[in-house]
Amino acid sequence: MKEKADRRARWGICLLLALAVLAAFWPALHCGFVEFDDCTYVTENPAVNHGLTLESVKWAFTATHAGYWLPLTWVSHMADCQIYGLRPAGHHLTSLLWHAANAVLLFLVLQRLTGACWRSALVAGLFSLHPLRVESVVWIAERKDVLSMFFGLLTVGSYARYVEGVRSRMLLPQEKAGISGKFFYTAAVLCFALGLMAKPMLVTLPFVLLLLDYWPLGRWSPTAPFRWRLIVEKLPFFVLALASSVATFFTAKSEGAVKSLSHYSLGLRLANVPVSYERYLGKLFWPEDLAAFYPFHQWHWWRVAVAIGLLALITGVVLWQWRARPYLIVGWLWFLGTMVPTIGLVQPGDQAMADRFTYLPCVGLLMMVAWGMCDLARRRPVLRPGLVLGGGLAVVVCAFLTARQIRYWKDPLALYARVAATSNQNPMFTSFMGRAKMELGDYAGATRFFEQALRSGATSSDVDFLAALRDNLGCAQLQMGRVSEAVSNFDCALALRPTSAEAYTSLYNNLGRAFLSNRQPEVTVEVLQKGMALAPDNGNMFDLLGEAHFELGHAREALGAWERALKSRPNWTAVQQELAWLLATSPDAAVRDGARAVSLAQAADEESRGQSPAAQVVLAAAEAETGNYAEAKTIAGRARQLALSQGNAVLAASLEQQLSQYEKGKPWREAK
Repeated sequence: MKEKADRRARWGICLLLALAVLAAFWPALHCGFVEFDDCTYVTENPAVNHGLTLESVKWAFTATHAGYWLPLTWVSHMADCQIYGLRPAGHHLTSLLWHAANAVLLFLVLQRLTGACWRSALVAGLFSLHPLRVESVVWIAERKDVLSMFFGLLTVGSYARYVEGVRSRMLLPQEKAGISGKFFYTAAVLCFALGLMAKPMLVTLPFVLLLLDYWPLGRWSPTAPFRWRLIVEKLPFFVLALASSVATFFTAKSEGAVKSLSHYSLGLRLANVPVSYERYLGKLFWPEDLAAFYPFHQWHWWRVAVAIGLLALITGVVLWQWRARPYLIVGWLWFLGTMVPTIGLVQPGDQAMADRFTYLPCVGLLMMVAWGMCDLARRRPVLRPGLVLGGGLAVVVCAFLTARQIRYWKDPLALYARVAATSNQNPMFTSFMGRAKMELGDYAGATRFFEQALRSGATSSDVDFLAALRDNLGCAQLQMGRVSEAVSNFDCALALRPTSAEAYTSLYNNLGRAFLSNRQPEVTVEVLQKGMALAPDNGNMFDLLGEAHFELGHAREALGAWERALKSRPNWTAVQQELAWLLATSPDAAVRDGARAVSLAQAADEESRGQSPAAQVVLAAAEAETGNYAEAKTIAGRARQLALSQGNAVLAASLEQQLSQYEKGKPWREAK
């Protein structure tokens, strides 16, 4: 009966954990994509956003993208794109379900390891509902966190079953026990490999298995000699971890994901380590001022000394208690050890720390808390009701803080404003706020943020950032008609990176666009020719070059440029329309080709589903060039009505002139 009641309690806790996670994180389904990495991982990654195909899966396992080899993560994103397209709610739902599964799995694994049901439940509840989890769950690009944790927990669970098989070998028939042990051992190695394929942060998991051998598995103790067999049986795990570490370092460094070791001095990085550990402890027990980015900067010596002193004090206490309370040293070393890959000894970016880095390490600290509370309740029974109430209240407060933290991720502006507010107006995220404003069409607001970022980041040594900032500021000013200022900023950006190739071809394109807007097509041609020397196959430049030549009346040069642009992207609707218009209306008979113009214009019109009056204007002109004036009149009349319904009076007036030409049986001609 007791076993049956225990089973019911376990499944009840699993259900409660899953429902609590879904309830706390459900508002995440109303959040969108974040420009900060979501574009790299999903929205602007054609290998991913086209869904699951044989080619995309092959790419996932053979390519390194964003600096890492993450085949399992890529396949997960591809599956989401296959099911949901680019609707962010579906992607968030998948991450949420993985996190709920992790909460349940953590409880089951800890309960199996220790036999302690309610302590395991408290750890799982605090882990899954803590606001530090928001970044890993709500940031779609961090799918790798929830995936790697899932397979990491499966690794620990399978290893626990393997140890049970080893222990029962004396009681079970030899063959049966051997098969059971081999199965779960193989499963543990396989799950570990899958976890590394989701995120290489799991490289420290073999050390966690050794810690678990001490407590709670009790495979060695301070009074018994250490069994080297425990190291030998971990060799496959260590080999996989070493291979993943080496591969990750070199792929990340080659693609720029790891900052040059000279970018931050060794002293600066070493000083950041104890302070980051101390800040992680603080945010676990007092989760205030959480943000998506914590800038890397130099700490005063006294702050480093205080952090080292705190870490030394905790380490001394757990060493003092390691026989009486082994869970303390296991939990503490779990936290310290699993954080090593992201603590900044090899700097993976500009952040000093990140909430997402605590996803696996915090479990060790929470084990210390839960088992410590139980120990205290056992020694001081009078405190038991208060401790039980305090544990439950902590879980509820965490859920409330998590719901509040999710609000900062609802849209890019809210997220970037939060980072800017908690990091003394960090210029990177201030610039992100400007880009978010640009996407909303608020170019004046975007300009203010870009200028603010430029002022606060003026001393930055990151020329890539400064050049991109000048480029964005120029784009916003260009949209506002401040052409001379835009040209000045584009020139500054090019001066920062005068010989950079693909990364800065957009600068030449934007500069050319500025001159074209200022009715200087000849200067546009000169600028684009310089850009093409760096990127001879850039389709955007050929498109703009075609526009500039068309403005100059150079029909044949425009034809050649647009042909090259269309070759780079065969279904490029805008270029199809431009090229069709030239082929249908050019005064140069050698350039005109009515049949091809009709084909291109029809493709553009189909892409717009007949809702673009501009596409229909082009199609009417193309039909007229082939002598099909009746069809040209019908299409032009339909385009005029569509333009009027959309409030485009200028285009409607232009169509009246074209209609009169078609009624006279004449094609339309336009030199510019």
